[in-house]
Amino acid sequence: MPPEWVTHAGCVLAWPCRRSMWGDQLEAAKVEHVVTARAIADFEPVTMVAAPGDVAEARSACGPGVEVVGWPIDDSWTRDMGAIVVVSPAGERRAVHFHFNAWGEKFLPYDQDARFAERMAGHLGLDRYDASVFVLEGGAVTVDGTGTLLTTEQCLLNPNRNPLLTRGEIEESLCSWLGVGRVVWLPHGLVEDDDTDGHVDNVAAFVAPGVVLAQTTSDPRNPNATRLRENREVLLAAGLEVLELDVLPYAMVGGRRVVVPPTNLYQANGGVIVPIVDGPDGARALEAVATALPDREVVGVPGSVLAFGGGGVHCITQQVPA
Repeated sequence: MPPEWVTHAGCVLAWPCRRSMWGDQLEAAKVEHVVTARAIADFEPVTMVAAPGDVAEARSACGPGVEVVGWPIDDSWTRDMGAIVVVSPAGERRAVHFHFNAWGEKFLPYDQDARFAERMAGHLGLDRYDASVFVLEGGAVTVDGTGTLLTTEQCLLNPNRNPLLTRGEIEESLCSWLGVGRVVWLPHGLVEDDDTDGHVDNVAAFVAPGVVLAQTTSDPRNPNATRLRENREVLLAAGLEVLELDVLPYAMVGGRRVVVPPTNLYQANGGVIVPIVDGPDGARALEAVATALPDREVVGVPGSVLAFGGGGVHCITQQVPA
């Protein structure tokens, strides 16, 4: 599995459609998907997958800079249901199709999303490895391209994923399917991350070989403060360089207070797309990312409604390495 900063042939997103989850925020969610897709399209080709009945709407909203294709979907979390494209030393690409069970069967139905990786591989013209014996979402892992994978105990040791596998067997599966040499287990995701059971992309992202952008908070009253410090200690003990992102913004959406972690970003070709909130915390988040990634153009996009739905920019994107 290549790291996210390698050259991409493109990026895949999907059009939100699960009204039972988005509620009265569905239209606002579509707007945030459009803004994200257009921002990424300034750096690399973007494909938006929409349910057949939504293709015309998505095509009109996204505009000519985004390819829109149609196949059945249940919703829009492409990072978790999409294929992970791996690359051989000779440059041959294959799509890995893990089993998607809607984060422990939290959202029903999910049968169409469980086939998303298969359909994505077909659309890209890639041969596919069937890894459906193993439950894995793309947001649960991040890799540095030199053999190290990060995940969280909170997510991958949850019995709603692979209950018959030991920790060691889960490590073996990750190493086998994704071509990594070691797994570093962070103890925690975010307190608020009930939907995905603590995905790593809400707390950490590799930004260079052996270098982790780690979510922390400068607010000692934040319920995540101790947890994020413990994550940082694990990263340092593993010999990784840690760049702290110490602003953890919140927003009010639909009467709920939601967390918008800026580590849930997308590294595009020459750019980085960051979910932000209005106000000074959004500006601080962009400044922190720009400091960590000085060679990339940093673009902020609204992320509050995505957070209301349970994710962020990274959650709705899946890169296709060149």
